Amino acid sequence: MKRESRGIQSIEVGGELLRALARSGEPMMLRDLAREAGMAPAKAHPYLVSFSRLGLIEQDETTGRYEIGALALELGLISLRRLSAVRIATPKIAALAGHINHAVSLAIWGSNGPTVVQIEEPSRPVHIAMRVGSVMALLETATGRAFAAFMPQKTISAALDNGIDRYGVGYNPKRAPKAPKVAEMLGEVRKHGIARALGDPLPGVNAFAAPVFDHAGHVALVITAMGPEATFDAHWDGDLANALRDCAGDISKRLGHGTVRAAE
Repeated sequence: MKRESRGIQSIEVGGELLRALARSGEPMMLRDLAREAGMAPAKAHPYLVSFSRLGLIEQDETTGRYEIGALALELGLISLRRLSAVRIATPKIAALAGHINHAVSLAIWGSNGPTVVQIEEPSRPVHIAMRVGSVMALLETATGRAFAAFMPQKTISAALDNGIDRYGVGYNPKRAPKAPKVAEMLGEVRKHGIARALGDPLPGVNAFAAPVFDHAGHVALVITAMGPEATFDAHWDGDLANALRDCAGDISKRLGHGTVRAAE
């Protein structure tokens, strides 16, 4: 019988606060966080102070709410990069960025929606409102539309019903497309196999996004190419769009996927 290793009970107790924060997915007040972790606020507070010093959590100075900190995010991203799909895709998007001379990003479906886990810059970087860890709006960005078009629609509908899109980069409630427009937009994405955004949500910046599928036909990640409209070939069948399709298709094959298709 395997002997159980001795641990440190106080760390395990404090870890319940981190678990509660992860389950929530949103910033929480001390009293709510403590309640979800099954402890009194007075007991929870010293743990939160220590976690803050380590960078595992951080507290908003204005609202007083606690959220996941920089160190926790970094650890999570390291874990994501070790996933086979991201490891296989990373050198591919580096080569693609050099070939098309535009920025290329990798995004996965995270707990808060489309989440950027890797960015490859071209020789002349374009300044965009995106960084590793950014959550992209589901219907207002090329990255989000690629997920929305090819993931199971019940997953996307549930995400939108739960307000998962509300805080994504590019989200603007005044520009949120209506249901008929969404159906038409996603139909166009499926038709071409890639999503396109022209100067929206970032004026002067165009983007194409292509899904990568795993052996089971599920969307493993999305590759997005973006650049200034003056030098970005935005034609559906242009060299840039085809290079992106080829890259996504090559990675899909490496993951055991035969043909790229929309999820049922």
